[in-house]
Parts: sequence; structure tokens; C-alpha cells
Amino acid sequence: MNHLLATIVAAPAIAGAVLLVVPSTQRLAIRVVSLLGALVSLGASIQIALQYDRATGGLQLLETVPLVPSLGIHLKLAVDGWGVALLLLTGVIIVTGVLASWSVERRDKEFFLLLLVLVAGVFGVFVSQDLFVFFLFYEIAVLPMYLLIGIWGSSHEVPASGPFKFAWRRFAVGSKEYAAMKLTLMLLVGSAAILVAMFLLWGNSGARTFDLQVLEATKFPIGVQHVVFPLVWLGFGTLAGVFPFHTWSPDGHASAPTAVSMLHAGVLMKLGAFGVLRIGMVLVPDAAAWWAPIVGGVAVVNVLYGALCAASQKDLKYIVAYSSVSHMGVVMLGIATLNAAGWNGAVYQMVAHGIMTGLFFALVGLVYERAHTRAIAKMGGFAHVMPVVAGFFTLACLSSLGLPGTAGFIAEFMVFAGAAKGANAWWAVPGVLGAFVTAVYVLRACKAIFWGPAPAGEYSHLEDVRRTEWAAPLVLGSLLVVFGFWPRLLLDFIDVASQGYLGRLPLVALAQVVTP
Repeated sequence: MNHLLATIVAAPAIAGAVLLVVPSTQRLAIRVVSLLGALVSLGASIQIALQYDRATGGLQLLETVPLVPSLGIHLKLAVDGWGVALLLLTGVIIVTGVLASWSVERRDKEFFLLLLVLVAGVFGVFVSQDLFVFFLFYEIAVLPMYLLIGIWGSSHEVPASGPFKFAWRRFAVGSKEYAAMKLTLMLLVGSAAILVAMFLLWGNSGARTFDLQVLEATKFPIGVQHVVFPLVWLGFGTLAGVFPFHTWSPDGHASAPTAVSMLHAGVLMKLGAFGVLRIGMVLVPDAAAWWAPIVGGVAVVNVLYGALCAASQKDLKYIVAYSSVSHMGVVMLGIATLNAAGWNGAVYQMVAHGIMTGLFFALVGLVYERAHTRAIAKMGGFAHVMPVVAGFFTLACLSSLGLPGTAGFIAEFMVFAGAAKGANAWWAVPGVLGAFVTAVYVLRACKAIFWGPAPAGEYSHLEDVRRTEWAAPLVLGSLLVVFGFWPRLLLDFIDVASQGYLGRLPLVALAQVVTP
């Protein structure tokens, strides 16, 4: 019996443990150990994808170790089609994130250690089939963000929050400590909601177990379901950037160092959406169907509000941050459709957006390191001195607006098609409108930063990518195109999982999405 799933979770954790005994003066050794831990997890993810039987589907590569049997807690690892796609995403992002952080100098040992602990938690969430362990890994993934932003982040001037300039924003402190504390407190409140929902499911399961397969087969009382679902939706949704609990995200993005921003937007926000889909929609489907119009309605607010906020920003990182809020709205819209097209599109959007935003933040980090500014008004014509950065940034912009031939187009097309087929077909209209607004602001920002007259003065001699900085643009940019032209590479995994879960859910819950 192979232990690929245990390997993929343990590799970064073991690498982190090795870092504890590596002297802080051995900077190259610290980076090599971190990279090896990330590469082992990526290699195991690829091996899992090759071994996964797409014809059979379901949970595969099962590994079980009892932890607290008296409480029904087991370390049960298995992977479905959704998990395969998200494991590949996480493996790619952590490898490119480590390489993008090669130049970190201050307390680099602790930085890479926390990065590896965080990603071990992320891998654990995607393969856990025990709700208690799922939650444990979720917390392991979220909590290191406080230190990563609070210590290695950067303070900044807080811009207007979007098209609606609330007076209280003038008094918000744009420091990294403020961003780290705000992120941690909001996510902890979400975690408290998840914890309540988790014990409600455990207490009403009959078998008093956290096993997700057993909970999935349990018919929970409708009253319990209607309490559990909003707790799960808002608890996990806080991490997914669900409006109005999204405000931690732009501040966190803007303050975080490059690799942390890549993981934050590229992977961590997907944990929230995955939790809503895997726990909320699958375990309490009757309540999910009743709440779906509200979930979808809030999702289209996310899409439009995030896009309008991004269009009003003058700070490059804030544009990408609010863009993530908008794109995660597309994910939640796909989840709310309760059909295969929407669910496939939602998971595909998680992957497409993860790759795209990882590329965005890697390039924004390169620009900031060289120009020492994120103010778009101070930039212009950077393509003359940074042609590689300009080319890959333009590719990320095209995927963000959903250009055919990029992964973003495939994801958004499926989500909008799934929305149009449902009882709330009007969702597709604001969704498409949000895509239009996205095209406006990404193209405008791209032109303002890169495609203008040659820069003068201090910006006339900026360096293009060099050494390990090539990794993120080449790998992530290539994947945006590959998954745009060959979507079946991922869709074969995603669809078999979506069809499997939809096929097992009670028909009464999915026959129609009732209006509350």
C-alpha cells in the first residue's frame, strides 16, 4: 500500500522540522530544504493524478489511522476528483512561491518554516475525510498568516475602499500589524461558526462520528440543516471572501509578502469555497437548496462589487486583491447553481483563479522590488525595460477577463452556463456584467503600467526577471494557456466528482431551487 496522501501532507511538515535544526546562517540550505519539501508534495500530487481512476471516481487512495475512536475521530485520508485538481494547484503554487521568495533576507528560516506549515495544512484539508481533522488542518493553514503578514509584510497607505468611500476608512491604519490582526480575528470568528456546525453534525449523526462518508449518508433533521448550513456558509465563506465578510482580504493581500500573497489568494481562499461545497452542499443538501438563492444572490454582489472596487483602486496590489473578491464570487455563484455545469465551473475557477492570481502577485512583487512603488500613477511604459514581466502580466490580465484560450474563459463559461440553466437564471446577467467590468479595469491597468512611452529617470533602468524569478511566470503562465486549450486535463477529474456527489444527494433537494 502506497502512502501518497500521507506523503503529500507530511513532506512540507518534515521539511519544516528539518529547518529547525538548520543553522540560520546557512541561507542556501534553508532554501534548498524548503524547495525539496515543496517539490516532494508536487511530485506526489502528480503521481496521485496519474493513479486516480477517473472512470470509477469517488474516494480513492484511502488511508486510515484511529486517533480518538471513542469520539469517532480518525485520521482518514482519501481523495476525490475535486481534491486531485486542488492538490495539483497547491503543489504548483508552493513550489513557485518558494522560488519567488528566494531573495527573502530577514529571518528567512522562520519565514520558510511558517510557509511550509501553512501549506501542509492546505494539503491536509483537501484530503481529509474526517470532519474534525478537516477542521484541524484548516486552522493549521490559516493561523500562520498572522505571523507571515505581521512580521514580513509591508505597511502601506490605505486607499479608498471602492466606489463607496466610507468615512471610517480614513481612520483605518494601513499597517501590516493592522492587516494581520484584522485577518486573524475575522477568520477566527468564521472558525467559531464552523466549530458549532461541526458539533451539531456530530451530535445528530446517530453514530457520533466525524467521518464524512457517514455524515453524508445521514438524513439530518431539516431544523438542524437550516442551522448548520448558514454557519458553514458564513464560516468558510469568510475565508472565501463572501460579501460583506471580505474586508480582511484586500488589506491582507496588500500587506503580505509576495509568496504569502500567492498562497493567500491562490490557495487559501479556495479552502473556504471548498468547505462550503464539500461540507455545506453535500452534508446538508435540503437546507443548501433552500439557501441557494441567497448564496447565489450574495455571489453576484461579490462579482459586481469586487469588480467595481478593483476599478476604483490606484494601488496595484489592491486591484488584484479586489479582483480576487470578484472572481471568488464567480466560484460561489457556481456552487449555488446545484448542477454539474456550475459545480464543475466553480472548481475549475478555483484552479484557474489560483494560477492567475499567483502569477499576478509574483509579477506585482517583481515590479515593487524594482520600482519601490505600487502606485499606478507613478508607473508607465515598463514594457520597454521589463518585457518579460509585461508579457506575462498581460497574459494574466487576459485570463482574468476570460479571453478564450485561457483557463479563465473555460471556468467562467461553465459557471454562467450552469447559472442560466437554474431556476434563478437572472444570476447570469450580473455575472456577465462583472466580467465586462473586469475587462475594463485589467486592460486599463495593464496599459497604464506597461504599454506606454518609455519610462524616464529612476525607472529607465529597471531589471527584468532573473534566476529563480523565472519559475513563477513560466510555470503559471504556461498552465493558464494549457488549461485554456486542454480543459479535459482537469475536467475529467472534476466532473466525475461533481456527478458522483449530485447523483447521491436526495432528489428532493435538487429537483428545484426554491425561493425562500
